[in-house]
Amino acid sequence: MTKLVLAGLLIVLVTGTNYQFSRPEHFPQPVYNFSENPLSEAKINLGRALFYDNILSVDSSVSCASCHSVYNSFAHTDHARSHGIQDRIGKRNAPALINLAWQPLFMWDGAVNHLDVQSLAPLTHPDEMGNNLNTLLARLRQSTLYPALFNSAYGDTSISSERFLKSIAQFMLTLVSANSKYDRVKRSETTFSVQEKKGYSLFKKHCNTCHREPLFSDYSFRNNGLPLNPDLNDSGRVAISLNPEDRFRFKVPTLRNLEYSYPYMHDGRFTRLSQVLKHYAIPGGNPGVTDAALASGIYLSDEDKTDLIAFLLTLNDSSFVFNPSFGYPFTVFSTVKP
Repeated sequence: MTKLVLAGLLIVLVTGTNYQFSRPEHFPQPVYNFSENPLSEAKINLGRALFYDNILSVDSSVSCASCHSVYNSFAHTDHARSHGIQDRIGKRNAPALINLAWQPLFMWDGAVNHLDVQSLAPLTHPDEMGNNLNTLLARLRQSTLYPALFNSAYGDTSISSERFLKSIAQFMLTLVSANSKYDRVKRSETTFSVQEKKGYSLFKKHCNTCHREPLFSDYSFRNNGLPLNPDLNDSGRVAISLNPEDRFRFKVPTLRNLEYSYPYMHDGRFTRLSQVLKHYAIPGGNPGVTDAALASGIYLSDEDKTDLIAFLLTLNDSSFVFNPSFGYPFTVFSTVKP
């Protein structure tokens, strides 16, 4: 626990939490190369502090956690799309930040190919944090908090872009969600109810092609037939790949913690799972070429929908969402006497 007195406030940075990264037995090997950024408690604590600090945005009004709340599985439920500086609204939904060590590409369109640089995208986006690295690094160097934290993490007070980015990545790497009822069933600690078991069968028949267990995404880019939102004019993956076949393709999101991470789809247009299932029941699709797995639509009876949703709810991991090691790291007490 680190204590600093700033402008009459005693700021306590909560440290000493049990940070570990271990691969759940039923998970595949991570794609992240930990040898290039070995985890340490001090670096993770630094990354956690940075993740929650408004100092990252140009006007010090928003932090990473503003769009990625721990209580929403590090997603954002207050707005359909990201909410940045000066009340600006982006054109995409803020995705849940979980199990990132297994993701090969980041952002809805795969624009970022490494977790160590992912933070640059929201940091510099004009509708999100609107900042730049040089300005931010100067602020960190001048602060009364961060030189000490960088010294604890790296052995000296040098604050560089590499250290900044890798520290935030270290905190995000600890965000492993693998203790839902589904996971406990896989560990033979409990069993599905009859309804959940029926839903699991429906899931494996209709959904597992794209939302492949146990991560519940294959992290591919697909056109799921959503009608184009003319106000956003978002063409998806093609803007990055320049491959015409990627037009209106977006990354398949994980289905873990769906109860906490609504709204759904890349533009946050749906707030309920029933709306999602209704969309997938429609054959054909718009615009472009809908993915072959969805082109004929997925017809489900009302009972089927109830069973499938019952299974999807087994992917909720409350122990992750309410883990104090992931929460706000600063406790502030006034030291000014009346």
